[in-house]
Amino acid sequence: MKQPARPENIKAVPVRHPGRWAGAAVITVLAAMLVHALFQNKAFQWDVFSKYFFDSSVLHGLTVTLELTALAMLMGLAGGVLLAVMRLSPNPLLSGTAWLYIWFFRGTPVLVQLVIWFNLGALWPKLSIGVPFGPEFWSESTNKLIPVFVAALLGLGLNEAAYMAEIVRGGIQSVDEGQAEAAHALGMSRFATMRRIVLPQAMRVIIPPTGNETISMLKTTSLVSVIALEELFRAGQNIYSRTFQTIPLLIVVSVWYLLLTSLLTVGQYYIERHYARGANRALPPTPVQRIRALFRGRPTPPPAPPTVNPGVHGGGNLS
Repeated sequence: MKQPARPENIKAVPVRHPGRWAGAAVITVLAAMLVHALFQNKAFQWDVFSKYFFDSSVLHGLTVTLELTALAMLMGLAGGVLLAVMRLSPNPLLSGTAWLYIWFFRGTPVLVQLVIWFNLGALWPKLSIGVPFGPEFWSESTNKLIPVFVAALLGLGLNEAAYMAEIVRGGIQSVDEGQAEAAHALGMSRFATMRRIVLPQAMRVIIPPTGNETISMLKTTSLVSVIALEELFRAGQNIYSRTFQTIPLLIVVSVWYLLLTSLLTVGQYYIERHYARGANRALPPTPVQRIRALFRGRPTPPPAPPTVNPGVHGGGNLS
């Protein structure tokens, strides 16, 4: 019996993407032009940049910026969680107070709030503790109690609490109501349910915008220069007001902000990756894994999905 002829081998022709090559060529040319402009234009004064990049006043301003960012975000996060719980409370007084706070602090510019806190002594020359509408037990000058750093911290932190409240509220409402109902059926209190059941699951939704708010706060600290607090931007201003070398000092400040925001971005990525373990079958590859895959010439294999414990009846637990 005559054997049937074998079919010819298929000649696979790869799909061509001329648009990609054209786009890559345009970007390459623009990048080369940018590099040429950065290093051939003497107005950038890179020698001045290197001279002041690690200047003591710049490093002091950098320290103040980091302190303000960390403390203001801690204040904003704690206040945001409290305000979010109040907004979701069935008590109309609590929910109404939280709504009023958020309405006011989101509706007025943070720059105006900073100036008000700095000039609070014009409204109340002294602050006191005592019986309402009665005798005072203790009092102190407002300007002494609220120096310039505290005024900056209050202006940034209290404003941030209003935004974090909406972020936390959105994260809490993203958790299915059945989770809280099951916890209440087991006898857990409302506070314990929020702390141990709802908030851990809401973190996956809360973390990304919180990271964005942290990066935004780092840059927003430059506004405190209007109340004469020497943070990073103010330190650069003080130097170029003496030397009249404005552009190189602005580049110094910008590079420091870029370095800090890059570190915060990396930290945000790993925190998001940590909280994604219970929701995604395969975690996204880390930057190190991406680089290794690039040099190997093949895509990074996804990690193995979480195993299921078959000993639990009706589905199992993730282990």
